[in-house]
Amino acid sequence: MTSPDIKPAATILLLRDAPTFEVLMVKRHHQIDFASGALVFPGGKSHAGDHDQAWSERALGWADFDDEQRGLRIAAIREVFEEAGILLGRRADGAPIGGEAAPLEVRLKVDRGELAFLDVVRELGVVIDLNALTIFARWITPPLTPKRFDTWFYVVDAPDDQVAAHDGRETVDAEWIAPSEVLRLAQAGERKVIFPTRMNVQLLAEAVSADDCVARAKGRTLVTVEPQIQDRPGGKVLVLPPDAGYGVVEEPLANVM
Repeated sequence: MTSPDIKPAATILLLRDAPTFEVLMVKRHHQIDFASGALVFPGGKSHAGDHDQAWSERALGWADFDDEQRGLRIAAIREVFEEAGILLGRRADGAPIGGEAAPLEVRLKVDRGELAFLDVVRELGVVIDLNALTIFARWITPPLTPKRFDTWFYVVDAPDDQVAAHDGRETVDAEWIAPSEVLRLAQAGERKVIFPTRMNVQLLAEAVSADDCVARAKGRTLVTVEPQIQDRPGGKVLVLPPDAGYGVVEEPLANVM
């Protein structure tokens, strides 16, 4: 159980293998108050509508999860729909969704809270797929930050029949990019990549394909990552749990502020 001032959130690592192993990342708008201008995975806070019990009729795998995981997975699917235009599911007759899932204006209305995501899914005649998501990691923001989140990261093999497109509001770019290239760009200072994103890209880069990444995620024991601040001779560092899968990490605090 997390503190009430820590907000639940969900993030998706959308993967593909053609032309090579890549992940979908979006660039945050420079006016956004969190991670402005950064290269991130689509995601955001869970909303009340993500926990609507009426989703039971529109969510494959509903019975496979508890209320918490249902809401988080719906939040993740909603966020990638809002920010990148990808809808993880299929039509009620089993056919793929294909092409553009919904017009940009519909996505923006969902983002602004003017239109319920559940109503959009109903209108499209679609069912979302909760089982498509595999837990990749869980991070809780340390106390030093003004806003704290309990963020669940999920990996998904992206549908090959839909086209990703940024929303122009929260995100100003959407691109498929190899994990190794993300790390190179961050190291060279050519892109802003915040600490949690960089750590999860490093973990992602250990895989060689989408299927390999999903298999690795399923095989790992989930260890919640709540970075701790410790003093070292050279100054304060952020330390991750050694058994969380990221190796020994002692990041200078100046690098993550």
